[in-house]
Amino acid sequence: MKSSTIGFIGGGRVTRIILQGFKNKNVKFRKAVVADTSLEVLANLKKQFPEIESVDVKNAASQDIVFIALHPPMVMDTLELIKNEVKPGATVISLAPKINLPKFSLKLGHVKNLVRLIPNATSYINEGFNPVTFASGFDTKQKKIILDLFKNLGKTFEVSEEKLECYAIMSAMLPTYFWFQWRELAEIGVKIGLSDKEAKESINQTITASLDLMYKSGLSVQEVIDLIPVKPIGEHEPQIAEIYRTKLIGLFEKIRP
Repeated sequence: MKSSTIGFIGGGRVTRIILQGFKNKNVKFRKAVVADTSLEVLANLKKQFPEIESVDVKNAASQDIVFIALHPPMVMDTLELIKNEVKPGATVISLAPKINLPKFSLKLGHVKNLVRLIPNATSYINEGFNPVTFASGFDTKQKKIILDLFKNLGKTFEVSEEKLECYAIMSAMLPTYFWFQWRELAEIGVKIGLSDKEAKESINQTITASLDLMYKSGLSVQEVIDLIPVKPIGEHEPQIAEIYRTKLIGLFEKIRP
């Protein structure tokens, strides 16, 4: 990618995740620029990635590869602002749910290389699980280049566009359903006598193995559940399940195109 320039419109969390993933793999660009309305965001980003340049949104849009790293409500107005700056041969990558490729084409009709990627926080350590959809007519050679670029972030796989928001719920946001629980369990481990290191290692090792047991053992879900007879929070499982159903299906309805 040393011959290509890259621009990010939006310098928030997802841009930091992607830049760190590239940095870990020593991915280099001829130039890397970021545009954001917050000077503080740009300053903090530049501390972590000194090689990037802070530019205005039109400059960011004029690069060879352009990432749209914005929340959905901001996307269409931004596309209207930059549509004349995006080069016909550029690759434009949206990281947002809800705004589908037909909507992108309304603003960027002259650009055939449009792609949507649902990013994952674990791309920060190059272990992302990132579904991607390419627009019809996407240049074949450029598609291979972009897929190879994405693979630096972790597992990247093509899906039909209507499944992207499903993966936003079941992959991109999934860690947030558990991180706070693991934090609480680690604190409990310390309170009952383990060191901080021992508690975290216990959680890490057991959760990893438990996932393998659930999905790789050949046992049914109920057979796995029955392996442990004592379930300390079993009486609360119906309420927890209802929270998942209500919150996640409700969120999916909000973010689907």
